Amino acid sequence: MIRISRAMAVATASALALAACSTRGTTTAPGSASTATAQATATGSAAKGDGTLTIGSVLPQTGSLAYLGPPEYAGIDLAVKEINDAGGVLGKPVKKIHTDSGDTATNIASQSVDKLLTQKADAIIGAASSSVSKSIIDKITRAGVVQFSPANTADEFTTIKDDGLYFRTAPPDRLQGRVLGDLVVSDGNDTVGILAMQDSYGTGLADQVTQTAEAGGAKVVERVDYDPKAAEFSADVAKIKAANPKGIVLIGFAETAKVVAELVKQGLTADKHKWYMVDGNMSNTNYVKMPKDTLKGVKGTIPGAAAPEAFQKRLLTTDPKLTNYTYAAESYDAAILIALAAEAAKDDAGAAIAAKLVDVSKGGEKCKDFKSCDELLKAGKDIDYDGVSGPVDFNDAGDPSVATIGVYQYSTDNKYNAAKALEYRKGDISG
Repeated sequence: MIRISRAMAVATASALALAACSTRGTTTAPGSASTATAQATATGSAAKGDGTLTIGSVLPQTGSLAYLGPPEYAGIDLAVKEINDAGGVLGKPVKKIHTDSGDTATNIASQSVDKLLTQKADAIIGAASSSVSKSIIDKITRAGVVQFSPANTADEFTTIKDDGLYFRTAPPDRLQGRVLGDLVVSDGNDTVGILAMQDSYGTGLADQVTQTAEAGGAKVVERVDYDPKAAEFSADVAKIKAANPKGIVLIGFAETAKVVAELVKQGLTADKHKWYMVDGNMSNTNYVKMPKDTLKGVKGTIPGAAAPEAFQKRLLTTDPKLTNYTYAAESYDAAILIALAAEAAKDDAGAAIAAKLVDVSKGGEKCKDFKSCDELLKAGKDIDYDGVSGPVDFNDAGDPSVATIGVYQYSTDNKYNAAKALEYRKGDISG
């Protein structure tokens, strides 16, 4: 069944046919830009927004990824402040509305989306969790609103049916999975065990780690896809213990703290086996109360380069208590790109914004902040916004075409240095 946005409802029959054959995931026109352009062209004046760009957010204030909320909110707040200081969008200040996404254990995200749509949001930044985004994407895109995630990494979003209205600044898991799989092998682990949460994020990332590690000569001797809502994980960890792998990959969210406790209880400590984590559980709050050295030497991967020091200082002007900067840059870039796309389209409607997001991200004169990019647009120039999180350069699927993955390591205090990676690995996500 083809989804039709609120703007499409007033289009002609021929226009509907044009949009119907250009939904992402079909063979006709899989890209975001082509679909959104078709919608914007088909609807003409009916697609026009109300003249005020309203950016909503559905990000974690509660739930298993709540630690990611503060840096993401700070990124958006800083971007909106700088946009408005530069004169706003379409001559008016940008309006922002923050809401909670919760996690998959609640219905908070759906309720938040209802609130944002009622308040006429043109674009919604979020969710952080791929599974939460999957649960709300139909509701957002059916309304003709852009959904833009700073942190979704599940591969399925590349081809999901979204009417060309879904974008992200975080790279798909196939790149993080390749980097993590290579890391595990390069560290000398010829046998690997994987404990992954059973959802689109966990299983997709585990699949890529498995493929890469085995292609590199290692053998995945046990993989357990567990229920993240389980009360305890003794049976899951026991399966890994029976296989006795040299390396253990942990893919999950906050529940990983319980998994870690069980690994220690069953003797699979980080000084005897090499542990590896991912962005979903690379936290400096979940493990600090554990005994000293519990995570010492544990490595993990996080998409994106570290937030530059100057950018961190700017973020602190919006949230002085900020200590974690994960996905702050991606959130900031999401808000800036949405604003630039609205300026380029001379329209704040969702389809119009989506139709210009690819254009403002690549191929034109390079610029690195809203003010300078906006000045170029007003001068009739094509622009290429290079963000704090990287060059972005959207492909037709709404994914960044190249990305950076940072490799981090925990110290004796069960924390990792979020501002300093062991190394960065860059890659093209198309492969």
